[in-house]
Amino acid sequence: MIVRRGMALALCALLAACSAPPPAAPDTRRSGFDEMSPALQAMQRDETRHPGMLWVQEGQALWSQPAANGRSCAGCHADGMRGVAARYPAFDAAQNKPLTLAARIDQCRVQHLAQPTQAADGAQVLPLSAWLAQQSRGERITPQRDERMQGWAARGAQLWQQRLGQLNLSCAQCHEERAGQRLGGAPIPQGHVTGYPTYRLEWQALGPLERRQRNCVVGVRAEPFAPGADEWLALEVHLMQRAAGMAHEGVAVRP
Repeated sequence: MIVRRGMALALCALLAACSAPPPAAPDTRRSGFDEMSPALQAMQRDETRHPGMLWVQEGQALWSQPAANGRSCAGCHADGMRGVAARYPAFDAAQNKPLTLAARIDQCRVQHLAQPTQAADGAQVLPLSAWLAQQSRGERITPQRDERMQGWAARGAQLWQQRLGQLNLSCAQCHEERAGQRLGGAPIPQGHVTGYPTYRLEWQALGPLERRQRNCVVGVRAEPFAPGADEWLALEVHLMQRAAGMAHEGVAVRP
């Protein structure tokens, strides 16, 4: 009787093991932060040394500053904006397209504060983007899964794989196939968009994702898309989905 019971228990354990889902593959994604020197990592961690904090502080002031019509961002969004930057781009039904965080900020400025439109690197939009990005530091990137975004994501994925320029290279060839190798003495990152807008030492300034994308396109000796073009937007939709689940770094520092 004991033998039969032991065999039954062993059989149950075997069946349970066979029916259990396979273990999840380890997440091998690495932020560009992981590829930086300890000194640069320390700079990003320390807000008193992080040069991008100048834009964050300016954005914080703009957030509460009344416009000419007496309204302010804080007057509408009194509950805080933690996690918002980790959920953009998001689909906008009125425009029938996704909006980046910077585009949403500009839309609100125009519609509710009666201010002139600005690009993503505009004098007010960029610091406001930095302020909101910093509110999402440590949050998981959770891109919108609206089915209306999927065509944009597919277009972005296609652009990510598309060879461009005189060097005939694609984004994926550098940031996937050659990630971890070195280019000009610097490590090639996996290209995850975990900390935009980003302060780049190369620029000595803060800049939006589109500026970094433009640098890459020019780097392969290709003609960049027009400022604000749908191609940049599609790439951003794809890249945010590619980085889903990774931690948002707020405003990052990069070489």
